[in-house]
Amino acid sequence: MTLSLSPLPLYAQVKESLRERILDGTYPPHAQLPAESDIGSRFGVSRITVRQALNDLQKEGVIFKVPGKGTFVSKPKAFQELTQLEGFAEAMSRRGYEIYNRVAGIDSVAAAPQVAQQLGLAAGAPVTEIRRIRLLNREPVSLEVTYVSPELGERLRHEDLAVRDIFLILENDFGIALGKADLRIDAILADHALSAALQIDEGMPVLRIERLTHTAGGKPIDFEYLYFRGDAFQYRLQIARRSPTQETP
Repeated sequence: MTLSLSPLPLYAQVKESLRERILDGTYPPHAQLPAESDIGSRFGVSRITVRQALNDLQKEGVIFKVPGKGTFVSKPKAFQELTQLEGFAEAMSRRGYEIYNRVAGIDSVAAAPQVAQQLGLAAGAPVTEIRRIRLLNREPVSLEVTYVSPELGERLRHEDLAVRDIFLILENDFGIALGKADLRIDAILADHALSAALQIDEGMPVLRIERLTHTAGGKPIDFEYLYFRGDAFQYRLQIARRSPTQETP
């Protein structure tokens, strides 16, 4: 196996060649890559060149290293594009994933200050809390904690929340048109409850999203905390730079 004549540096050629073999399934997810010396021999390059190529692939999340054991192919992350307001199952089923929700609880609770503020209620007012573990191809990928009014919660209690998105139920069954959503995204470390729900070790990074959804008329209707496994899921979005003609004076 030799590298082609290319203006790219050798390490970049090695990196792209390895990436192609990962994408075409030559090296499937969790497969161990050959040792650095073997890769160097195959491509006719030094171990330093191979190490640089592997370091780049590791930074991109394509591979991961286990000390004392070797280098392995990462499992591709599922992703959802932030281009429109849609539920998790809506987005994932369109990409061919099998979706199932494990309903962990539907309870009437007193609204915490932040929940009450987001929904426009008094602190301590009753709300319905819906906790669901979202499974993607039968593996837990997120924990969804939803807060709605008691009246809406009572109606949702009788719906099939194991297989349906709340957004679709609100629109199609209850006739509630949804408008915009406000999102806040950050990262936290998994505590005991999250590690148990998502089947990850305590202290692992978790993507946390706070999402407040409004009706088409602008009324807050659904406030959620969405916790995603950092090793299994990502959000993607595309943004454009404002043109100079749009600059305000």
